[in-house]
Amino acid sequence: MELKIINRKFSICKVEDLSQIDYSDEFCFIGKTDEELSLVCSTELVPQNAIECDNGWKTFRIQGVLDFSLIGILSKISTLLADNKIGIFAVSTYNTDYILIKEENFEKAINVLECDGYIINR
Repeated sequence: MELKIINRKFSICKVEDLSQIDYSDEFCFIGKTDEELSLVCSTELVPQNAIECDNGWKTFRIQGVLDFSLIGILSKISTLLADNKIGIFAVSTYNTDYILIKEENFEKAINVLECDGYIINR
């Protein structure tokens, strides 16, 4: 399986509302529940109305369009990384999954995945 590194820094935030989000960002993930409004965006585009923000994330995506019948792809990656003491923040879209990892663990994560046979597209 091929993984594509996204060459930018990300932040994970809790925001007051959607009014200050820069939707021109190539990567902008919004999650809304009855308890919170979360945002994953490029670090340089964190909105002023962020209530909480955690900077220092890097990411890769699983390449290709993943059919909904495919089972265990994200589970296998997250388990492999967890077994190596690497935490993740995952975002799923209609087509694929994105795995965010803290910068200080990113190279270790890439090495772990390569050793397990994943192809890393830098």
